[in-house]
Amino acid sequence: MVRCLLVGVCLPYLPYQRVEEYLDELSFLADTAGAKEVERIIQKKERLDPAYFIGEGKAIEIAEKCRKERITLVIFDDELSPSQVKNLENKIGIKVLDRTGLILDIFAKRARTREAKVQVSLAQYNYLLPRLTRAWGHLSRQAGGIGTRGVGETQLETDRRVIRKRIQKLKEEIENISLRRNVQSRRRQNTFICSLVGYTNVGKSTLMNALTASKLFSENRLFATLDTTFRKLKGSVLSQEILIVDTIGFIRKLPHSLVASFKSTLSEISNSDLISYLIDVSHPNFEEQFSVVKESLAELSCLEIPTLTLLNKCDIAPESYVSRAQAMFPDAICISAKTLYNIDLLKESIIKEAVKAFKGKIFEIPLDKIEDYNKIKENLTVLSENYGDRFLKVEARGRSEILRKVERLTKK
Repeated sequence: MVRCLLVGVCLPYLPYQRVEEYLDELSFLADTAGAKEVERIIQKKERLDPAYFIGEGKAIEIAEKCRKERITLVIFDDELSPSQVKNLENKIGIKVLDRTGLILDIFAKRARTREAKVQVSLAQYNYLLPRLTRAWGHLSRQAGGIGTRGVGETQLETDRRVIRKRIQKLKEEIENISLRRNVQSRRRQNTFICSLVGYTNVGKSTLMNALTASKLFSENRLFATLDTTFRKLKGSVLSQEILIVDTIGFIRKLPHSLVASFKSTLSEISNSDLISYLIDVSHPNFEEQFSVVKESLAELSCLEIPTLTLLNKCDIAPESYVSRAQAMFPDAICISAKTLYNIDLLKESIIKEAVKAFKGKIFEIPLDKIEDYNKIKENLTVLSENYGDRFLKVEARGRSEILRKVERLTKK
C-alpha cells in the first residue's frame, strides 16, 4: 500500500479541531484510494502562500519527513493551483496530490458502467488540462501521431489540443446519455420516484436494500455507489408503482468538474417526487454534512421537491447527537438501515407521499374524444373503463397535471 502524508492548513477563521476532523475524512478518502496515512501535518497560517500553499520552509520540512518515513505521496486537503503542485513536487521530490485529484482517482477506481466511466473521464480531463507540463507524456502518439501536430507547434500544445478533442467527444457522449435519460424519465411519468440523497457513506445503499429487499453493493467505503440505481419499494399495496433511487453521495469540496460531469446522473434527483435526506447522526459533524448536501441540491435546483428527513444510525449514535438532530429536524424519522428499525414507518411515509402526488378521479369522456384520451392514457394508472352510449367512464390515478388534461376532455 502507498505510504502517504496528509497536509491541512489552519487559517484564522478555521478552528484547529475542525482541520483535524477534515484530515480524518481525507485519511478515509486516502484509504479508499489504496493509500495508508503515515503522518499528518497541520500548518497554521494567516494567509495561503501563492507559490507553495504552505510556505517554502514547511515544504522543506515535509521533504525531510518523507525521506525519513519512506513516504511516496503527499496529499493536501485543499485544491492546489497547477503552479503550486509543480513547486511542491520540485521541493519535496515526490508526487503531490490535492483533494480534488484524490476524489477523481477514487471515482475512476469505482466507476463500473460506461456512463460512470465517461463522466469521470470528462472530469479528469478538465482537471488535467490546466496542469499539463512539458514533462507530460505524449498524448498525440495515442491519438495517431501523424497529422496531429501543427506547423511550429510544441509537444505541449499538441497534447492540449488532443485533450480538448477528447473533452469535446466525451461531452457529446454525455449529451447522448442525457437524451436517453430524458426518454426514460418520460416513460416513468406514471411512477412515483423517491430519491435517497445524503453525504457519502451515510448508508444510502444499505437503506435501499432494506426498502426494496435488494442486494446492492454496500461497504464502509466512500463513494461505494456512482451509478443511479432504481428498485421497486417492497410492500406497497398501491396500484401506483413506487421506485426508490440510490444516488451518488455528496462530500465536502466535491470538485465542480465532477458535479458538472455527473449532471445527467444527478438529474434523476430533480425528476423525483420525493427526496429523502439521509443523515448519519452518529457523525459528530452531521450538521455540516447536511449543509453540504443542501448546497449541492441547490445547485441542481431541487429544493422545491417535497422531502423526508431520516436520522440514520440512531442505534449507535450518542444520545446527545440524536437529541441535537431531533431539535434541528423535529419532523425527522429516526431509523437504522442496518437493523431495520422504523423501516416499516418509513415505508408508510413514502406511500402517504405517493397518495398525495397521485390522486384518483372518475371521468366521463365523450366518445368523440377517445383518440385524445388514448394519447394521455399511458401516463395514467387506469383502474377501470366502462363504455356507455355517449361516454367512456374512466376511473384513474395520476399526477395532478395529467388528471387536468383528462378533465379538459370532459368539457364541451
